[in-house]
Amino acid sequence: MRRWTWGVALLLLAAGPAAGQDWAKEKLKKSPRHGEWVKVKQGQREVSCFIAYPEVKNKVPAVVVIHEIFGLTDWVRGVTDQLAEAGYIAIAPDLLSGAAPGGGGTAELAGNDAVRKAISSLPPEQVTADLHAVVDYVAHLPSCNGKVAVAGFCWGGGQTFRFATNRKGLAAAFSFYGPMPENQAEIERIDCPVYGFYGGRDERINAGIPNAAEMMRKAGKVYQPVTYDGAGHGFMRAGEDPTDTNTANKTARNAAWKRLKELLQKL
Repeated sequence: MRRWTWGVALLLLAAGPAAGQDWAKEKLKKSPRHGEWVKVKQGQREVSCFIAYPEVKNKVPAVVVIHEIFGLTDWVRGVTDQLAEAGYIAIAPDLLSGAAPGGGGTAELAGNDAVRKAISSLPPEQVTADLHAVVDYVAHLPSCNGKVAVAGFCWGGGQTFRFATNRKGLAAAFSFYGPMPENQAEIERIDCPVYGFYGGRDERINAGIPNAAEMMRKAGKVYQPVTYDGAGHGFMRAGEDPTDTNTANKTARNAAWKRLKELLQKL
């Protein structure tokens, strides 16, 4: 069995920079939808979150978006807006809240290296508690119908799969190119379907798919991984970046986004 440690995972996931997201910021500025910052209480902590609301007349499901190893970036905030455009409440917690000098989060940390270092120092139990608090918060919003799914990317993709082992009642978990749990007892605790989205040129992550699939099968759980040919790690972000020259990333991003929306419609 292939052994995976989160320390090793963090070093590997740090491979691609998330710098230069002015395009994401400008796209977000043009959105007609309502987005705002909120503080979610978790014990003695406050978790800063960006939340986007759809323009709908009925109560709708919510999606908790778990950021990459680069923290809560403009692209991640843009993902919440795109989910709101699709008709869902979407909230992205800054899991680095309080990690910066002076109590700030991602924005107050000095660049990607500092963000990665801070993420590598996050206690797993704190991450889980923060996510529990955010799910509880969004599930009880007046405009939410009580159904909450989780979607994460890169480091957040791994946290999505891990959170599914720790949270009962999730509607679904959408893990984008993140590492998978390797403990059968943890897998047994999952009670929602897990959908995987992986780049064809990302074998360091994809090597874990067969083992995860076998453990999920053994536990009687739903795990549906899809691999997108030619796409690299981080293809959801890269596929939106106008400077990215890998057309496979753009093709994969569009196909994965279509699949995500189709799955969300079934909640």
